[in-house]
Amino acid sequence: MEDVVRNNIERFSGFAGLYDTYRPEAPDAARAILIAYLGHRPDTVIDLGSGTGLSTFPWRHEARRVIGVEPNGDMRAQAERRARELGADCVAFVPGLSTSIPCGDATADLVTCSQSFHWMDPLPTLREVARVLKPDGVFGAYDCDWPPSCCRDADMAYEELLQMAEDAIARYVPKQEQARKWPKEKHLEHIRASRCFSFAKEVVFHVEKRLTPEAFIGIALSQGQVQTALQRRLPGIEEALCAFESRIQRAFGGEEKPVWFSYRLRLGVKGEATAN
Repeated sequence: MEDVVRNNIERFSGFAGLYDTYRPEAPDAARAILIAYLGHRPDTVIDLGSGTGLSTFPWRHEARRVIGVEPNGDMRAQAERRARELGADCVAFVPGLSTSIPCGDATADLVTCSQSFHWMDPLPTLREVARVLKPDGVFGAYDCDWPPSCCRDADMAYEELLQMAEDAIARYVPKQEQARKWPKEKHLEHIRASRCFSFAKEVVFHVEKRLTPEAFIGIALSQGQVQTALQRRLPGIEEALCAFESRIQRAFGGEEKPVWFSYRLRLGVKGEATAN
């Protein structure tokens, strides 16, 4: 398990700036939904796997204190730089793992995982989340589907690039050096199985943005499997990336296009175990 944790952390090294530039911020709807189930504005929010702070900084408008927990040094350094630029005094970033959160018992009103819960061992993580949550506190793990929805040609090109990168990693990277993902479709099942939450459900919503072809390409480049293949110079990845960029430019016709990000938010309210 130590190798898995290390590989998952190191997967995000070396491209924090690109990630911060192109990945979307946490959507307003996710915050609104979590606050609705909490029942009041949060005093303290803990954001697990906070990365470069894209999912952390928006909470500074809602909470008195926001703590981003991020084990990857490159990602955390980028977040700290941005915090200084924003003057976000109520936001702090700390090193830590989801199974050993550096916060006291019953500290947080909300604990969130944005695009990150699938990198964490779910049941030990959920037990630790329950420890740091206040009574009736809320845990929320939310992810958007990849690729985002644009048009047939762009979606197909994106899917093929991701699959090519995944296949190259499986073929050329030793198993003991590969990262491990837990299936996102089991997030809700794991929340319920933990028996730490009295209520759990899934909420689905989407966000529309207008993107240039360069921004759409940048999002694909920010995907971990693409970066792993590029950083390791795996066979075929450079050619696949050039072909992908050409296909996206043609699909967009040099103009902005509407792009839809489809989100799935799985939440749990801390309490005695009950049937859901």
